[in-house]
Amino acid sequence: MRKLANSELDRLDIDGFKEAEKSPLIIILDNIRSLNNIGSVFRTADAFLIQKIYLCGITAKPPHKDIRRTALGATDSVAWEYKENTLELVNELKAKKVEVLSIEQAENACKLNSFETDKKKTYALVFGNEIKGVSQDVVSASSEVIEIPQFGTKHSLNISVSAGVVIWDFWSKLNA
Repeated sequence: MRKLANSELDRLDIDGFKEAEKSPLIIILDNIRSLNNIGSVFRTADAFLIQKIYLCGITAKPPHKDIRRTALGATDSVAWEYKENTLELVNELKAKKVEVLSIEQAENACKLNSFETDKKKTYALVFGNEIKGVSQDVVSASSEVIEIPQFGTKHSLNISVSAGVVIWDFWSKLNA
């Protein structure tokens, strides 16, 4: 096997990305502290043609060198918007019939591997603060809570890893 050169990967340019049909997925970052995590989520969002990223609360916004370093240009391709209040955004999206799903450990959460997607719906996936997770008021307002099954000793995954796992799972189910 021979590794492919970047020029052989047939990727979209920024204009092509902006014109491409997007996945019915929106990402909400609820008070994310790490600029590297934010950049990594942008990069993952680019890979799976995410409609938009909402940066909420204390979540930093582009342009920032630490976001840019991990995003590798994805802040130019992926649509994003800053909203100060995550709960207000959740309520706005729900009013537009978007199914808002908090990615969190909570009572009666649905395991990610058991969640069935509906290709007719748009989903907003909420990822929370590295220490406190998704705020309780946002969890309470969400349509549902999705939990990533874990089997080791740790209580959580890094936010950028969680985003990658969940986005891939949703993308693969929606494109099956």
